[in-house]
Amino acid sequence: MKHTIFVVVYLVVMGGLIVTLDVLFLREHFWWRLGTNIGIVVVFAVAYLLWLKKVFT
Repeated sequence: MKHTIFVVVYLVVMGGLIVTLDVLFLREHFWWRLGTNIGIVVVFAVAYLLWLKKVFT
């Protein structure tokens, strides 16, 4: 149960970061927006797979 709650919070933080950057800085720049969003998802995925998954297993 603790792991599930952590994953939900982790995804909400990632989504909040993406939405905030899109609205504040990248509203008019489609390709920059797409690249930034993909980069954020990749960074969060790598952080989860390398470090955070070990903590909860």
